[in-house]
Amino acid sequence: MLCFSPPGSSHRALQKRGCLHVVFLTSWLLPQSSPEEGPEWSREWSAARRLLLVVSLFSLLLGSSVLWVYIFRNCGPRPCETPLCLDLLARYQASGNTSETPCTDFFSFSCKKAKRISDSFQALAEENKKRLKRLLEDPESWHPGSGEEKAFQFYNSCMDTDAIEAEGAGPLKQVMEELGGWHISGNRTSFDFNQTLKLLMSQYGHFPFFKAYLGPHPESQHTPVIKIDQPEFDVPLKQEQEQKIYAQIFREYLTYLNRLGTLLGGDPIKVQQHASLSISITSQLFQFLSPVEQQEAQDKHFQMVTINQLQEMAPAIDWLSCLQATFTPMSLGPSQLLMVQDLDYLRNMSQLVEEMLLKHRDFLQSHMIFGLVGTLSPALDSKFQEARRELRQKLRELTERPPLVRRESHVFSRWGDPSTRLSAMELFTEIKDALVAHLKRLPWISEKTRREAQNRVTQLQVQMGAPEWTLKPELARQEYSNIQLGPNFLQSFLSCVRSLQARKVWSFLQPLPYHRWQVSPWGVTASYSIPDHEVVFPAGLLQPPFFHPDYPRLTVVVMDEILHPGDCLDCDTRALQEALLCLERHYAAFPLPGGTSFSGSSTLLENAADVGGLAIAFQAYSRSLLEYRGETKLPNWDLSPHQLFFRSYAQVLCREPSTERSQAPHSPPRLRVHGPLSNTPAFARHFRCPRDALMNPSSRCQLW
Repeated sequence: MLCFSPPGSSHRALQKRGCLHVVFLTSWLLPQSSPEEGPEWSREWSAARRLLLVVSLFSLLLGSSVLWVYIFRNCGPRPCETPLCLDLLARYQASGNTSETPCTDFFSFSCKKAKRISDSFQALAEENKKRLKRLLEDPESWHPGSGEEKAFQFYNSCMDTDAIEAEGAGPLKQVMEELGGWHISGNRTSFDFNQTLKLLMSQYGHFPFFKAYLGPHPESQHTPVIKIDQPEFDVPLKQEQEQKIYAQIFREYLTYLNRLGTLLGGDPIKVQQHASLSISITSQLFQFLSPVEQQEAQDKHFQMVTINQLQEMAPAIDWLSCLQATFTPMSLGPSQLLMVQDLDYLRNMSQLVEEMLLKHRDFLQSHMIFGLVGTLSPALDSKFQEARRELRQKLRELTERPPLVRRESHVFSRWGDPSTRLSAMELFTEIKDALVAHLKRLPWISEKTRREAQNRVTQLQVQMGAPEWTLKPELARQEYSNIQLGPNFLQSFLSCVRSLQARKVWSFLQPLPYHRWQVSPWGVTASYSIPDHEVVFPAGLLQPPFFHPDYPRLTVVVMDEILHPGDCLDCDTRALQEALLCLERHYAAFPLPGGTSFSGSSTLLENAADVGGLAIAFQAYSRSLLEYRGETKLPNWDLSPHQLFFRSYAQVLCREPSTERSQAPHSPPRLRVHGPLSNTPAFARHFRCPRDALMNPSSRCQLW
């Protein structure tokens, strides 16, 4: 900035204004000659003066530009120097490769080194378990008489392996006696099939022939209905499985059952016979299952029937007695409606049970006992657990994937940082506001549907962290009041199983508004509840590296579940279909490693949700930058806040493609990065991508 001296300004006044160097310069450049000096000298001096003036002005302009750069850099987002931000920076640098060109391959730019890093969500889930373990092992984390005390007692009982080993198979044999004994163990009373089945379902959480659970009614989302579904087999069977693999799976499972029977003190010859018949029952039940495609073609996916009607179709099961015991305190009667999947399976299953009760009654009981022992394995001594681990390892080698059955126990949770919850709520509000504004610009949506969608988004509720009762000591004590610990770990385990089942039933019977917390507070997956019109972000997800109040405001919150444009009856169908077809071609244009191809038709709606989620999240983020003056960036990293936003989006997807791609609901991670980002003009603008670069195509799809 140039300063000029008004007439009469003193040397000291100019010095105070910071303009003294300009005064010296201008006074030196002004003519100093007297009238007596000749015109030749004057002309030479004028030329020299003009040259010096040009040089001086250039120097001043250069100095001003340097000054502006200095001001710009120091007035922009400040670097976040906290340990959490430094750790986030290290994570990003460890997974990406900045030598890759972001406009050509942003996935490699962000994720090339991620092959050495586990899935981000899986890694966070493991870290959450470690945090929970540290809390449970800290004697100062709980107070005597609090609701948390039972959680610590349960954990300590679980970790007391010496006591569990000393008990051996004793606690399990006690369970056998409660069920009427077991023929091959030499201690047996009369076997009542339906009485045993009722106890297995209601007291032990084991469903050997079918699965029964509560869910929302299809016509009234706030009304619970009992659903009868296909069973979950203890072995990973598939209907298109090769016969050779099928036989190998059953051989390994037979070895496992023989081992269980021996551990329970059974005669090896009798154990072999009963294990073989149990395998036969499992095989027949599996053969009864109708393929999902056939059920959909015949409209048999789920059907409404009364308990009386089901009793006539599958008479071997005392449906009313078994369901009433399982879903207490619901009041059931013969006219109670049920949602049933695959009635043909239930008919055949019932017929098989009747035949076994006539010819092989003891073998049917053994089949039920074998399944129960597998369910209770996590609470048994090391011999039973080792048998279970070896079975899973063998099955994993045969099927090249983990077994279908996976059980985890989360005892309790904490959500104690108000700043985290407040910051996350602010972020969700920004996303919701951006979605309302975004709906105004959708070309394929009718005005009526637009208003309805905006109202639904406005009314959308959010739950964050953990259920409210976990934060209130008195409610926590009540929640755990029906859990009775001891005298051994198996009995404590079973008490927790029964308490969990009762809590699920009770939650469905509560009048609205009542939030049914469907996910574990320590989970890492957000969920959307259709009947409650509520989105849930568990405490386990709102953790580094995905979220923290001290982070730059970069978290991409994507509500895929409510962004699917599939059921819009009042929309411009033609415009919507054209946009979706454009998106399918858009994804097909991206190459995959090794020259592989990927058909996006099966993941089209998920792709649309990804594109919409990114667009809305970026709109919310850009708006927050205008309103929020405390934005930070990662230190010593040459990425602007907008660039870091897109880098953060890609980081979440840095993982290996699914080994079961045909069953995956989403596109491969590389396409989930390239597809939405290349369809976002702001990405190309902030990374200065040249026209027609892979990440800056000449045309984009106008879906969101």
